[in-house]
Amino acid sequence: MPRFSVIVPAYQVQAYLHECLESVLSQSCPDLELIVVDDCSPDACGAIIDEFAARDARVHPVRLPENVGLGPARNAGVSHASGDYLLFLDSDDTLTPDALRSIADRLKETGDPDVLVFDYARTYWTGEAIRNQAALQLTEQGPAPFRLEDRPGLLRLLMVAWNKAYRREFVEEKGFAFPPGYYEDTPWTYPVLMTAESIATLDRVCVHYRQRRQGSILRTTSERHFDVFEQYDRLFAFLEERPELARWRPVLFRRMVHHLAIVYSRRDRLPPGSRADFMRRARAHYRRYRTRGAPVPLRARVQHALIRFGLHRTYRTLQLVSALHRGVAQTTGKLLRGLRSAALRLHYRVQRCLPLRTDRAVFAAYDGRGHSCNPGALESAFRDLAPHIRTAWIARPEHHHTIPPGPRRLVPGTAAYWTALARSAYLVSNTAFDHRLVKRRGQTLIQTGQGTPLGHIGLDLQERPAAARGRDFARLLKGVDQWDYVLSANRHTTLTHERVHPGRYTTLEYGYPRNDVFRTATEADVARLRASLGIPDGTVAILYAPTHRDYRRSQRHALDLQRIVRRLGPRFVVLARAHHAYDAPLTSTCGRVVDVSDHSSVESLCLASDALVTDYSSLMFDYANLDRPIVIHADDWEAYEAARGTYFDLRSFPPGAVARGEDELIDIFATGHWRGSRSAQLRSAFRERFCTYDDGRAAERVVRRVVLGESELPPVVPLDERRPVPSAAASLVREPLATVPQPALVVDSL
Repeated sequence: MPRFSVIVPAYQVQAYLHECLESVLSQSCPDLELIVVDDCSPDACGAIIDEFAARDARVHPVRLPENVGLGPARNAGVSHASGDYLLFLDSDDTLTPDALRSIADRLKETGDPDVLVFDYARTYWTGEAIRNQAALQLTEQGPAPFRLEDRPGLLRLLMVAWNKAYRREFVEEKGFAFPPGYYEDTPWTYPVLMTAESIATLDRVCVHYRQRRQGSILRTTSERHFDVFEQYDRLFAFLEERPELARWRPVLFRRMVHHLAIVYSRRDRLPPGSRADFMRRARAHYRRYRTRGAPVPLRARVQHALIRFGLHRTYRTLQLVSALHRGVAQTTGKLLRGLRSAALRLHYRVQRCLPLRTDRAVFAAYDGRGHSCNPGALESAFRDLAPHIRTAWIARPEHHHTIPPGPRRLVPGTAAYWTALARSAYLVSNTAFDHRLVKRRGQTLIQTGQGTPLGHIGLDLQERPAAARGRDFARLLKGVDQWDYVLSANRHTTLTHERVHPGRYTTLEYGYPRNDVFRTATEADVARLRASLGIPDGTVAILYAPTHRDYRRSQRHALDLQRIVRRLGPRFVVLARAHHAYDAPLTSTCGRVVDVSDHSSVESLCLASDALVTDYSSLMFDYANLDRPIVIHADDWEAYEAARGTYFDLRSFPPGAVARGEDELIDIFATGHWRGSRSAQLRSAFRERFCTYDDGRAAERVVRRVVLGESELPPVVPLDERRPVPSAAASLVREPLATVPQPALVVDSL
């Protein structure tokens, strides 16, 4: 008996079926049977199913003599199932990697409930993936399993069959079956949730729900959308037969009204001329199933009134008025934005005619993000060493909370922003300033960079279209011509920048200011940071930092973090931080995996950790200053190198152990290689090459040279004389493996 029976009905999906079936058979949990139901499909679905069945004994084809539709096809699959749990997967959707393993683990943790509800993400032809907006309902906090009355918010989820795992014996005992029709999920999912004695949730995306441009049944204009009425008749008949479920009638009534309003209002559902008839049917259902005394939410009262009285013309009029209002608002908005833009251009031109303010400096990082990176460290140094300079920080409003007291806060695109760019004597950023910036005589522009480069940057990207993504290289060089100073942490960075960013600027090979904190932090600072992140005492914190992938549109999930902490043991904790380019979390916070993507300081995360796991992020060069273990997870080096290009083969000159897959990474930590003598030797050579100048006084050297005009700068402290900042688990690292408390894993991506 397999653990899972995955049932996939197939009809006219030959373009997607291969990917769907492959996503099931490639799962890291192989204990499954894949039941593929050929619903008399006229295309090549049958041949594809035969190919998979011939190569994998877990594939069980079921052929129907005639087309019966999605619901009856699922029933046919259920009749052939023998697994402990049933999962339904539409043939144009896919399971995410390691989804079944996560489901199996959660089922075991919660005592094999009747139903397990998991999450999904909508995927678009553009490559974009958007997670379910009601994902908060899937929190794993609190007791589990539970009953629906304990978590009624689950009814707010999309009522589909494929975001749940069902205990087969429960389904058979209750006699659940799918009806025919378009909306077959409605009379299945509600009864299943209402009658289940035990329910659990899994806060993880397990299904990618494909949003097809064409061909989706629910987006096909047809009279068959009237089928929704029959499905709700079935649902309420189910309630009538079971008086103990009567308490759910008001909730289901409100859900029905909302559903009918969606079908009625969508332009791609009902044929022309049928909306009035649909509204009459909706009015009849409203009156038939209305529960008196059940309150209607304030925001839904207009919708309820229109359907209750069957006000078809009023509903259509309101829709037209709403559409007209949106059109007028958009046109007015464009006009106002045009006028505002013209006024700001004039304002900037006027400000450029006024004298420079030699006591002003403006800073920015990552195109309007918060106080961070090299500009953040320099801004603090300006205030400490040159207090006569008044500083300002450019950031979008949502990042203003990261700006410390002292600098003035500027919002990009405002009049104050353009005034600062026009009249400040010092301009500091780690990216390009606004391309409309006109650098004035007397202004000093400091380009700090974002780290030691491993992947190609600048003019190197002309032959790398995946990484360049339409970059305007003429504009790039125009910006380079405005630079006065470029910061560098090592000779490699200096030579690279001067080759790929050719210009007349001066390179300041002083180290990176953002790394100064690694030399100045104390043990008390480390303890405070660990406490703020919730890292338990006696653990070893590992910072995992995947970087951006040029050959992918969406964020890449290379590692199953939950599986890693399960394999490594209860003393591991994972803190996950996504690459800023994705502007989204890397994972969801759950148990010993905590997402810290919104943490304002990656340097703080480095200090709080005891080891780093990364792929090709520039963070490795900064982290090496801490002289703590680094492990490289290089599972797609060839693809990364082909898309971006690299300046050296990291696998031949790594800062520590190299893993080429998840299991190998787990083994490196389980066996202690991550902190062994060979890893220490590799890290030492890496530090000698890339950490020469990061001695804690880089920002001071920059300010003294550029602002104070000093020529005698603080000498660089040699590597072997620098005071290390001990990690919280430093004493544990020297113990034999058998007695080492197992580390906490911190995940970050630069």
